[in-house]
Amino acid sequence: MPTYASRSTTPRPGAQRWRPRLVAGVACIAGGMMVQPSTFSQTDRGLTAVPGIKVGHHTLTGRPTGCTVVMTEDGAVAGVDVRGGAPGTRETDLLNPTKAVQEVHAIVLAGGSAFGLDAASGVMRYLEERDIGFDTRVAKVPIVPAAILFDLGVGDDPTIRPTADCGYRAAEAATSGPVAEGNVGAGAGATIGKTGGAGRAMKGGVGSASISLPSGLVVSALVAVNAVGDIIDPDTGQVVAGVRSEDGRTLADARVLLRAGRPGQSRRGENTTIGVVATNATLTQAQATVMAQMAHDGFARAIAPAHTPNDGDAIFALATGVYDQPINLGTVGALAAEAMADAIVRAARAATGIPGYPAARDLQAGR
Repeated sequence: MPTYASRSTTPRPGAQRWRPRLVAGVACIAGGMMVQPSTFSQTDRGLTAVPGIKVGHHTLTGRPTGCTVVMTEDGAVAGVDVRGGAPGTRETDLLNPTKAVQEVHAIVLAGGSAFGLDAASGVMRYLEERDIGFDTRVAKVPIVPAAILFDLGVGDDPTIRPTADCGYRAAEAATSGPVAEGNVGAGAGATIGKTGGAGRAMKGGVGSASISLPSGLVVSALVAVNAVGDIIDPDTGQVVAGVRSEDGRTLADARVLLRAGRPGQSRRGENTTIGVVATNATLTQAQATVMAQMAHDGFARAIAPAHTPNDGDAIFALATGVYDQPINLGTVGALAAEAMADAIVRAARAATGIPGYPAARDLQAGR
């Protein structure tokens, strides 16, 4: 029986390294695959651990907001799964497996509510200047789907939001190096834990994680966490960040409040977690869509509650096709959910506090 390995992420900031559950001396992972404990390794690149993918952020200084661009300049098969009651997206219909275009050249995640969708136009301009896009014979049209989150209430000036220039600059900044996390790009104005209202919320942000197998298969995730719910570490079941107690000094735990019959106070359209999962495997567009669907399990494991009527949760999936060995789609999807859960927790732990919104590290320091 071959030996497999998984979870090649670095330890989540502020947490002990994840350790597999052992059964008869063998570790169990998602998808029913068995791994030897000694085969686990680490990487700190996050989404860019998948060859052919670059990530760039542009963060605006006038107000906490910005955009994050995932570049696939050579093209990547893409799928999407949009959940929650208040999504803000662009070009998602194009990713339906029945449509003509099968590959994308970039994905944009942005703050600024629906205004932030304009960032994708800047990425299109960047790609067009480099003759990258879907060939229509008369012009190459870059395919750039996008999703946004609502952060207009953070900071003093809601007229400051990502524009086409923001997207262009993020594309210029894109690299295949380790992904920056925390208060950057689309996560600059992200907040979490709003079931007790904005006055008891905390700072969210961007997180990224990857899982690698010795066979060469890689599955990674990047996410901008702006959730209604609390962030839960699936390894421990403990709240990492979220709604605070009335005095603001401790975590109240949204799950406890829910069971006590205390409804949330967040408003429609003001909360969204958006992300990208990617693999080097060869997938069809229908398979990439399944990967995106399964990755939402990572939201459910690491956010409580998730997919509410006040969320616009969306996940894009990318497959670069560099790894051409046969794969089990269920395993790829399960690993995508694991990587997404890791990325969400990393986003909360990497965030730094801003006025009115302390971060996880601030509450830990105050204990």
